[in-house]
Amino acid sequence: LVCVPMSEVVELHASSGTTGKPVVGTYTKNDLDIWSEVMARIMYTAGVRKEDRYQNSFGYGLFTGAHGFEKGAQKIGALVVPMSSGNTLRQLQLMKDFETSAIGCTPSYLAYMAEVAEKEGYDIEKDFKLRIGMCGAEAWSDEMRKKIEDKWGISAFDNYGLTEIIGPGVSAECEEHDGLHINADHFYVEIIDPKTGEVLEPGEKGELVFTTLTKEAFPSIRFRTKDLSILIEEECNCGRTLPRHVRILGRSDDMMKVRGVIVFPKQIEEAIMKIEGTSENYQIVKYKSGVMTRLKVRVEPDPNFRGDKNLLAKKIQQEIYGILNLTVDVDIVNIGDIPRSTGKAKRVVEK
Repeated sequence: LVCVPMSEVVELHASSGTTGKPVVGTYTKNDLDIWSEVMARIMYTAGVRKEDRYQNSFGYGLFTGAHGFEKGAQKIGALVVPMSSGNTLRQLQLMKDFETSAIGCTPSYLAYMAEVAEKEGYDIEKDFKLRIGMCGAEAWSDEMRKKIEDKWGISAFDNYGLTEIIGPGVSAECEEHDGLHINADHFYVEIIDPKTGEVLEPGEKGELVFTTLTKEAFPSIRFRTKDLSILIEEECNCGRTLPRHVRILGRSDDMMKVRGVIVFPKQIEEAIMKIEGTSENYQIVKYKSGVMTRLKVRVEPDPNFRGDKNLLAKKIQQEIYGILNLTVDVDIVNIGDIPRSTGKAKRVVEK
């Protein structure tokens, strides 16, 4: 769908296609100017300034992530290191050599980079100047954030967007880390009941729906994101008046029903990250036992863990039960057993 003559389209991008055929989004020159503006807004809010050196470790190509953050950083006037994702040893070397102060990537990749840095003998506190992490492209818990912030000694910010609206830049956290501010001068937000389509009030959990207000080439009217959240009515302590939504609770198509209990992967991550001795690396295995759907959770311990693995598994199992009222099997596996990703982490596998 293109709503202007193709002669006015100057750039296009595509979704990752993880849930089906990739969606192509097109941009006019004015669309790109607005994208740069909203990206600069969210990056400035996170603390990025002209003096910063921003390492762009989102994947380049058709994916919107890297391009949006590059445009925002350049509008601020920061130096951009267009590294892209992957080649982790090179990432760390550049981060040290260029004294990178801000980085953008998926939270799972930022956690993995810390793991590799420790393995390669870097002193994270002394060898790096990193202070800001601009994370996005996957759901992650507050517990995961704390582990990342503790390892790197940074502030990590959640960012939200999608190709069908503009890419990153739809909403983002401020320094309060209390919900994501929506750039409502460009995107009108609603929360609806995913089943009935009924518009819900602030405070009620439902599906985020966006209408673009200024997009020219690829406008969207009441686009259903499948992302679940809650609108926040109260004003933020930061003083900004843009509306907010809570961090993404999960996707309606990520939802699993296990023995009558609704389960989202983020809930399991939340439980795992609360337990001392766990790492950021885990995998949820969904399988059938007869006609019943069951879950097994595989978790790597922290490299410094020296305790009883069976006891660690039991603690995780109890924490998951406390959140979901559901008993799942938990295996503590060897470090390195869970596949790593330089992009979106694949947390759920079916067998």
